[in-house]
Amino acid sequence: MAGGSSAHVPNEPTIENRQSRHDYEIGETLECGIELLGTEVKSIRAGKVSLAEGYVSAVGEPPALSLHSVHIAEYPPAGKAVQHEPVRVRRLLAHRKEIRKFAEEVKRKGFTIVPLKIYFKNGRAKILIGLGTGRKSADKRQAIAAREMKRDIDRAMHRRK
Repeated sequence: MAGGSSAHVPNEPTIENRQSRHDYEIGETLECGIELLGTEVKSIRAGKVSLAEGYVSAVGEPPALSLHSVHIAEYPPAGKAVQHEPVRVRRLLAHRKEIRKFAEEVKRKGFTIVPLKIYFKNGRAKILIGLGTGRKSADKRQAIAAREMKRDIDRAMHRRK
């Protein structure tokens, strides 16, 4: 088997938190590693993850990122003795400079770090986190209207071709 490995294997899942894009105006994003147990990795590969309730906390000194309230289901073939806790605090892995930068942004009023996506890259689980500000219901309505208008324009342009 010659050659390098591909960056993305097609049968590995990408778990997205689409609701977060609706609830938050996402500015800057960061790709982090996740410190996981073996049964958690297998469960993520099976797609048994819920990011909907999750959030990330950042501490500047010592620099640390932690993932809270993300549900990773138990992996039944592993047996009862080696199961992980489905909802627990998981450590995220990133460079100190990036962690400090995100921690400073969170100190400002209205910013939250939200998990956006979990995927595999070169066989390792990665999480995409984003720095977001909460949207008000009026902002959500404007975003929906803009998205629908863009969709209508794209349809009209496609028919014209």
